[in-house]
Amino acid sequence: MTNTTGGLVMLKEMLEKLPPSEKKIASYILNNPRASISCTTSELAQLSQTSSAAVIRLCKSLGLKGFQELKLKVVGDLQKNVEEGYRDIQPNETHASVLEKMTNNSIQSLKETAEVLHLSELSKSVEALEKAETIHFFGVGASGIIAKDAQQKFLRINKKATAFSDLHMVAMLVGNVKPEDVVVGISFSGETMEVAQILELANKRGATTISLTKYGSSKVSDQATIKLYTSASKEATFRSGATSSRLAQLHVLDILFMCVASTQYNESIQYLDESRDAIQYIQQKQRK
Repeated sequence: MTNTTGGLVMLKEMLEKLPPSEKKIASYILNNPRASISCTTSELAQLSQTSSAAVIRLCKSLGLKGFQELKLKVVGDLQKNVEEGYRDIQPNETHASVLEKMTNNSIQSLKETAEVLHLSELSKSVEALEKAETIHFFGVGASGIIAKDAQQKFLRINKKATAFSDLHMVAMLVGNVKPEDVVVGISFSGETMEVAQILELANKRGATTISLTKYGSSKVSDQATIKLYTSASKEATFRSGATSSRLAQLHVLDILFMCVASTQYNESIQYLDESRDAIQYIQQKQRK
């Protein structure tokens, strides 16, 4: 799914941030996906009243190797079943309807995240986290909760990890990071200035930086050496889209955790067992 779908999602999410010529091409593809997949680069340029060079630039803006890869992703999108999209709850919604809508939103968000998550960046992240001496997770507000969850997971397999929510505390930590450390900045919007500043500081110290944002260029992702994306869930009155985006962030960090644990499988099993034993020991002591 990651390799053969997601073209239309990428185009939709990047549309407003693209330069004028690339935006014209993206709009044409979104409005005429079936016609676009049968075009050559020059034919698409002519139909969108742009240039072949602009088509190539669009593909690069999407993080793709070329127009052929974009066409393959659009073809995959066209072969998928029609999806309902994100739906927010209405006044006096029935419990059954809320259940259905929230489940649909979560499934949609996870599917789209799988489509926009680049495997090459995922592999780089796993390698960096596996080798890291210490991992520093940082997010503000709801993203700070995601950071704490990630810290808890990696501590369970004996990876040194921090997840402070106080900006000054994080700045002190990151001000002393080493090249062997990894700093992960989490921000759904990608525009959280504090997170961007922490990644900038980490870059100056020579640490590896990883961003986790919604798809597209942003202040946070622009500061990261490795960029991970989630689906850009739609915000609405009751923030059901934001709820789904939180699940997508957790999903990506779960994937990272499982990948790292898999690469050191025997050690991870041992650490998990020891962590479980330690918790059970404390619980038994508290009951006495």
